[in-house]
Amino acid sequence: MALTTHTTPSGFLLPSIHSAPPFFTEQPNPTTQSIATEQWIRLILTYARHRKLFILRVEDAEAAESDWAEILRNERINRKMTPGHLCNIMVAMADKNLAIYEPPKQKRSILVYWRLPEEWAEVLYEWVVDSGQLNTIMTFYEITDPLVESALTNIPVPLLRKAIGILGKTGRAQMIAIADGEGVRFLAKSK
Repeated sequence: MALTTHTTPSGFLLPSIHSAPPFFTEQPNPTTQSIATEQWIRLILTYARHRKLFILRVEDAEAAESDWAEILRNERINRKMTPGHLCNIMVAMADKNLAIYEPPKQKRSILVYWRLPEEWAEVLYEWVVDSGQLNTIMTFYEITDPLVESALTNIPVPLLRKAIGILGKTGRAQMIAIADGEGVRFLAKSK
C-alpha cells in the first residue's frame, strides 16, 4: 500500500506516515524511534486541537470506541498503537512540557497541551475582555461552561488554574475564595 493521506470521519487529515505499518511499532534504532515519536507527538497535538480533546489515557490505545481511535488505529493497514508504545510517547510529551500527568502522581493519563498554558492564559484574558467581564468575579464553572460556547468550553480545571496563575503573575487576575468554591477576578492590564 502506498503512503497516502486520509481524512477521518471527524474531518481530520491524517498524514501519509499514518499509513506506514512501522509507524505503529516501536523502532529498535533510537534515531528512528526519536523521529517517529516527534511525528506521533505532532499528530496527537494537532488531533487534540481538531477535536478539542484534553485527556489521553494509555487505555485509549486498546479501546476501539475511544475519542482517540481515529489516530491510534489504522484499520486500512490493520495496525494499532500498543499501550506500551503510547505510554512511552506520553512520557516524551510530559518531558517536553507538552502535557502533564493528570491526575498527578500516576503515569497512565495525561492532560495534553495542544495550547500551552501561556497561550490559554491569553485566550482566557481575551475572552474576559471581549465578554465585558473585567473587574467581575467569575466562578470556574462560568468559564468552563459559559452560556455561549467559547474556546474555553470544557477546559479542564487544572489547565484553567495554570492559565489563571500566569495571569496572576502579570497582575491581570486574582483568585478569590467564594461561597461555593473558587472564583477569579480579572483585572485590566496595568499600563
